[in-house]
Amino acid sequence: MTRVKITAIRKAQYPDLMEIYENPIEHTCDVIEGQSWISEDGECPVGMCLSAWESMKQFVESLARGEGNFYDGWMKDPMSAMISCNDGFRPVSFYIEALKE
Repeated sequence: MTRVKITAIRKAQYPDLMEIYENPIEHTCDVIEGQSWISEDGECPVGMCLSAWESMKQFVESLARGEGNFYDGWMKDPMSAMISCNDGFRPVSFYIEALKE
C-alpha cells in the first residue's frame, strides 16, 4: 500500500447562503488552508474531519492501492485528485496525492 498525502488547498465561505439556509451554529470547520495529513494504508488520518473524509475516502483508498487516472486523465498527475468536502456553506478543497516512496 502507498501512503497518501491530503492537503487543504482552499477554504471558501458563502455568508449569503448561510444567512438564508443555515441555523446558527457555534462550532464550524477547523481545517486551515495548507494543513496536511498522511493516510497510511488508505485509512482516515488522525485529526481529519470525518465529513471531509467521507467525501474523499474512495479516492484515497484507490491511490493507496496504486490505482489512479480518475475520469480518464482529469488530473495532470494521474496519481492525484482534487476533492472538496460536502459542506455547502464553507467547502474545503483538498489535494490528495500518492506519495512516491
